[in-house]
Amino acid sequence: MNAPDSSSSTEAPSTLINVAAPRRSFLARFQHWEWMIAALLIAVIVLSSRVSPYFLNAVNLSRTSSDFMELGLMMLPITFIIITGNIDISIASNLGMSASFMGLLFNLGINIWVGALAALVLGALGGLLNGYLVAKVELPSLVVTLGTYAFFRGLAYGFLGNQAATNYPASFLYIGQGKLPGTLIPFSIALFIIMAIIFGLVLHRTTFGRYLYVIGNNQETAIYSGVPVNKIKMIIFTLAGFMSALAGLILASRFGSTRPDIGTGLELTVITIAVLGGVSINGGVGSMLGAVLSLILIGVVRFSMGLVNIQGQVQGIVIGLLLVCTILVPNLVHQISGWKWHINRQSVLVTVGVILLLALFVAFFFWSRAPLIAAGA
Repeated sequence: MNAPDSSSSTEAPSTLINVAAPRRSFLARFQHWEWMIAALLIAVIVLSSRVSPYFLNAVNLSRTSSDFMELGLMMLPITFIIITGNIDISIASNLGMSASFMGLLFNLGINIWVGALAALVLGALGGLLNGYLVAKVELPSLVVTLGTYAFFRGLAYGFLGNQAATNYPASFLYIGQGKLPGTLIPFSIALFIIMAIIFGLVLHRTTFGRYLYVIGNNQETAIYSGVPVNKIKMIIFTLAGFMSALAGLILASRFGSTRPDIGTGLELTVITIAVLGGVSINGGVGSMLGAVLSLILIGVVRFSMGLVNIQGQVQGIVIGLLLVCTILVPNLVHQISGWKWHINRQSVLVTVGVILLLALFVAFFFWSRAPLIAAGA
């Protein structure tokens, strides 16, 4: 971005922020959603450890944490995409297409690692197709990825039909089932941590990351400022395709087999994680830390509810209510954080109502499972 454009567009607002900063209330410091996610995560951990004696078991935590790493790997590039004001709902279908292609090659007698490399290339090409249609053809990302959502999944069924690829070698199964030598840390978690650090540094410590926020805030301004908008869009969609394929390899390894319906429905969970982590669906706002904390929160919530035999449908309701809270609570905090409290009564009532509904819902199901918990103890 050209220096004159950047300074002229941000000089006045930044000056006002610096002047007003000392007068901000204590509550205003917690407008950052990361603080709220962290506080909620701590509360869930404390509550879960009191409800079930098996929650803090190291083996259980190790096993359940690996169940969410595929979601985490896809969440990283999706955070980039949503920050630019775009969306990609084809990631799970890309996962299925890539994993099925690897399974097809393996069934044909090709070395598993050659098949895995080919799957990564195919996934990246699928993402590049999305990026090209969004950036060069200038189609809305929702429309493009809705089309490739069906297209990629259709290719997955074309590769394997109703068959499954099984009997993968132990070396391949390690990436989804193995642990680091001498520890309880799954290999997939170590891989996710490395990727999260890389994506986080790119987002928050590089010019490329700053460009993502500029595009999300005002794409026209970004174009006139010299930001290579089209190139960046193609890069992040290609990254999403590559990471989806990588997630597909991890998932196939963890299951020990590949079917064409692998990963179905995961795209909505991934987008939910990013939005719950404070990434604005309108673009221009979000952090990698918030998205990672959101992934951990959802993983802990699902694990703790699973320990007390709460059905998956009910878990989805709880996650949905949490997502609604992420929209309502920051808005309410913003209203009451300044010196002048201009509080919208309707906002207060709706926010409090949703929080109470969430609390009552969780309390009811924990109460309903109390006999099972007592019997297990």
